[in-house]
Amino acid sequence: MRIEPPPFRDDAALGRIWDALPSARVVGGAVRDSLAGRPVADIDLTTPLPPEAVMTALRTAGVRVVPTGLAHGTITATLDGRGFEITTLRRDVQTDGRHAVVAYTGDFREDAARRDFTINAMSMERDGSVFDYFGGVDDLRAGRVRFVGDPVRRIAEDYLRILRFFRFYARYATAAPDRTTIEALRNGVPGLARLSKERVWQELRLILAIPAPDASVALMHRLGVWRAVMPDATRRERLDDLPPDPILRLAAMLTGDPEALAARLKLSNEDRDRLSRLCVTPSVPATADDGTLRRLLADHRKADLVGRTWLDHAPSALRDRIEAMAVPVFPLEGRDVLAIGIPAGREVGALLAAVRRWWLDSGCTADRAACLGELARQAERFKIMPKR
Repeated sequence: MRIEPPPFRDDAALGRIWDALPSARVVGGAVRDSLAGRPVADIDLTTPLPPEAVMTALRTAGVRVVPTGLAHGTITATLDGRGFEITTLRRDVQTDGRHAVVAYTGDFREDAARRDFTINAMSMERDGSVFDYFGGVDDLRAGRVRFVGDPVRRIAEDYLRILRFFRFYARYATAAPDRTTIEALRNGVPGLARLSKERVWQELRLILAIPAPDASVALMHRLGVWRAVMPDATRRERLDDLPPDPILRLAAMLTGDPEALAARLKLSNEDRDRLSRLCVTPSVPATADDGTLRRLLADHRKADLVGRTWLDHAPSALRDRIEAMAVPVFPLEGRDVLAIGIPAGREVGALLAAVRRWWLDSGCTADRAACLGELARQAERFKIMPKR
């Protein structure tokens, strides 16, 4: 079939690559999403030329080339601040459940046969001609996610494909998987233990970032996949009611210790800290007055308080109030205490904390002058006399 007009005819950067590599085809997700009428993110290409010939042709055309995966036949062409991965056609020689030993081939169909799902195995030429060797177009139209060939074999080649299946199922499926696929997924669960924790979280994060992942996550639960990779985050109630925020959704599903889960999945420091904060951020009363909200904003990040309202299924009006409210900032610092002659030491921190408590109790509305006045009163109250 041919897509009319060709999806990338106005892409000048891709056009320069095609000028240098006329036999190359766009492959994988860019073809799938073009056919589905979805936005295309990255554009990957495949070519029968060996990597050295690819690099020579591109450099001759003035295109910068980075040998990002030369051992596997992949280079990256960079143009206009974008990267285009270009991989020589390959066939698998040997697989170990995660990585493959490959050999180059000149056969586009042979290369497509080693891919995971039919909707990812299509390729497209510059004129919009689509090559679909395994029924990916029909599967895309029918909302089916189907392995290329035997699902048992595809999974045994790379157990990460189990998690990838559920990611694509959440994004594209409207039809239930067939019995053969179900059994292959269920029987492949023990192989998930062979995957690195970083790759597991990378896939789970992508699943949790999909707007409506509940049906996919429910199927993962039913087949034992979710518990195998996420035994300490098994609550999935109202998952679709939350925004597509992976860390927020992970917090909602958490049944164990957030720090232990973060360590096990090797979350980034940023994700670990946010997950931990969401678990300890206090709930916001739906009837909270402005003073209460200001006090909470003074002690907690606005994003965490908003996240807490999602976790508590609070009314949207409460979120709107929090979002619209300015974060109050306590107007004094330690140097203000020193400036009135209080000697350096524990008294500085104690006085500052006492004034801040007063400021919080007043609804965080007292300005700097009022706080300085309270500082003087607190110093007198505690008999902390300025130095002479």
